[in-house]
Amino acid sequence: MLAYIGLGSNLNHPKQQIKQALTALNNTQDVRVVALSSLYQSPPIDGSKQPDYLNAVCEVDTHLTALELLYICQTIETNQHRVREKKWGARTIDLDIITYGVQVIASKQLTVPHAEMMNRAFVLVPLAEIEPDFKVPILGKVQDLINKLDISALKKL
Repeated sequence: MLAYIGLGSNLNHPKQQIKQALTALNNTQDVRVVALSSLYQSPPIDGSKQPDYLNAVCEVDTHLTALELLYICQTIETNQHRVREKKWGARTIDLDIITYGVQVIASKQLTVPHAEMMNRAFVLVPLAEIEPDFKVPILGKVQDLINKLDISALKKL
């Protein structure tokens, strides 16, 4: 199964945090990172006073179920000292399953496609970099979604 995972960090050397998370993903049995976008810098989405974020999207090939992949992502976050104090708060690492094949999942644990991806340039632009013609289940073509957003605050590094 091909899945896309969004990675984000704005604490404790964000580039290193993203690199460490990618290594952990790739070292997980039944998960292989097959593509990675560039890094993108963006301000916090809530406008709060915290450092800018670095974001990327990776494509993984996996034999895990979506919930098993979610558990792996959460374990990596925990191992990298992710603290969940407040919504949209600063973080060492954030791993979000953006899509999981063509599946549509709506459960307490997981929503796929990611519930807010259509509003987030820092997800859509890196996704389009990897797969320009990608069609997001239910939502449509990634490029059409990008065209609806203001992407001027997003900086490719």
